[in-house]
Amino acid sequence: MRLSFKLKHHFFSAFRELFVHHHGSLEFRAKLFALIISANEDANVENYSIIKNIGIEVYKYDEDRANLLMLSTKELVKKVTEKNGLDIDTLISNIQKELRHAPRYAKKIDIESLRQLISLSHDRDIISYQENIIEFLKNIKEDTLNEKKLQIAKDEEKVESKY
Repeated sequence: MRLSFKLKHHFFSAFRELFVHHHGSLEFRAKLFALIISANEDANVENYSIIKNIGIEVYKYDEDRANLLMLSTKELVKKVTEKNGLDIDTLISNIQKELRHAPRYAKKIDIESLRQLISLSHDRDIISYQENIIEFLKNIKEDTLNEKKLQIAKDEEKVESKY
């Protein structure tokens, strides 16, 4: 990563909500990735490379935004692993709350992207745990998209009219 990006990241970390376009969406995605990575105690640099590559695809080759996704995920994983006020259950709870508040975020749950992180796990129990988490996310996505169809359409209309 470029030095200019690192400096920008530290500045944005403090004021992320003000300066990052669609901050909530980026944070939601970071929580999804952090949930899967945190289930594996042996998380490594490869996890974050995968996230950056996914971010580059999602954000149409906006490398700065992809880096923000990667670094936001890394911050969340660090909080979970250091038991710094965050754990897997809290992440799940936060994801559920955000989906109730902004059901359109359900469309951001990309099961195939999340599965890429499982390929880095080697322990059968961890893989099974991660697969259970992905199955949970898949179900909550489908339920939210089915139950909140009208609200999602209205919310997306509002978001598009702002920009």
